[in-house]
Amino acid sequence: MMASKFANFILELNYEDIDKETLEKTKLCFLDYLAVTLRGMKEESTKIAIKTLNQLFSAYHYNNAFKSSFIDGTYTNPLNAGFINGIAAHSLDLDDGHRFAGLHLGSVIFSTAIAISQAENNTGNEFFEAVIGGYEVAIVLGTLINPNHRNQGFHSTGTIGTIASCVTAAKLLKLDYNQIIATLSTATTSASGLLESDHKGTMGKPFHVGNAVYNGILAAFLAKNGFTGTESIIDGDEGFIKGLATKTFNELDQKLKNSYLDQELGKFHINNVYLKKYPVCRHLHSSIESILNLRESLIRKYIDKYTKYIDKIDIYTYKIASQHNNHNISNKEGLKQSLPYSAALALLFGKLDINVLDNFSKDDVKSIADKINIHCDSELESFAPDLMSSKVIITTSTGHVFENLTDIPQGETGKPFSKKDILDKFNEINQDIDLIKIIAIENKIDNLDKLKINDFMEFFHELLRLN
Repeated sequence: MMASKFANFILELNYEDIDKETLEKTKLCFLDYLAVTLRGMKEESTKIAIKTLNQLFSAYHYNNAFKSSFIDGTYTNPLNAGFINGIAAHSLDLDDGHRFAGLHLGSVIFSTAIAISQAENNTGNEFFEAVIGGYEVAIVLGTLINPNHRNQGFHSTGTIGTIASCVTAAKLLKLDYNQIIATLSTATTSASGLLESDHKGTMGKPFHVGNAVYNGILAAFLAKNGFTGTESIIDGDEGFIKGLATKTFNELDQKLKNSYLDQELGKFHINNVYLKKYPVCRHLHSSIESILNLRESLIRKYIDKYTKYIDKIDIYTYKIASQHNNHNISNKEGLKQSLPYSAALALLFGKLDINVLDNFSKDDVKSIADKINIHCDSELESFAPDLMSSKVIITTSTGHVFENLTDIPQGETGKPFSKKDILDKFNEINQDIDLIKIIAIENKIDNLDKLKINDFMEFFHELLRLN
């Protein structure tokens, strides 16, 4: 049973077995998470979530001997901390992810790990063990069941993310085998997240992350206190895969499944995680990069009046990307899922960052978005997900044609971001924090294996207070 394989992997994972490259990538992902989550605290979805917790019960209620914090330094209990930090981490759509597993990971896993580590006073080494274990289980499971799981209408970040959260929490709580099985069972049966809420431009998307963290932490504590579970929860006849990735279940051979898990668990797939530059759905990034490349050619030809000469824009891409063909958006959440409007904004402003999105006016770009036609290209689809190709062709009223192809967007393993790139990203989206402090945070992360997570978080929050 898969839950048994995952439980044994989590139990046996030791810091000493983790290579330097994997630790360095994990530290980079953590730096990226802190940048994105800190800025995400200012988003409306996060503010609403905190307000709602206060209406139901105090969002800041905690036991002084067992407390965690929101990323901005406000103390609360571990469940509230994980829930709010999870929403904040995903609210910008700038958090890391994995192309083949088809989900965002850091927003779930780091939110869980910080919440537990603060309450349990875990060390940096224990933190890294749990985080890397969470990434590994989620990526191995996601790669196995996607795209079938996604095609059935599920948001993997919410569903598989719940499983990632629970194994991260279980490792930090030092649960035994039976307790980990119970954690997996309880978390998996609570896993949820529907793409309908994502693609219709709602705050359900970041909620999926907060909910995954909340349910993962809750499942681990329930198991610690005696809740029971079943080893068959993931791949049993009425389990997770049968219900949420039925095609995969019907095709899954027991021998091949075991062989796959034995081969993949322990490869440390976090090394293949991408980091993001643009605060919109990952499937739009290749098209945006081609648009930005073509914008330079248009300016050279037509100077500052280039938009007036555009007759039509044709975007040829793979199936999932082409399905983000929404011309009828009403808010920022909808924009993040709309290829026509994201591309139009990039073409108009020469960049696509959170400032552009925050000041977005549909009327400013509607005339350009209306000229954009999205096509599912069979050849480009045949390359997915190995490639995320997008070919953009801009035809002008003077008869000129401009064309650009992007196969892989920035931030993937073939086009990785450097530590400097992520430091610059931190500074760009948190302009109230000077670069010297951000570098100090990065240096502290480099030495996190010598610290308790509480020590690091107190340092981080003190820097914020000094700002």
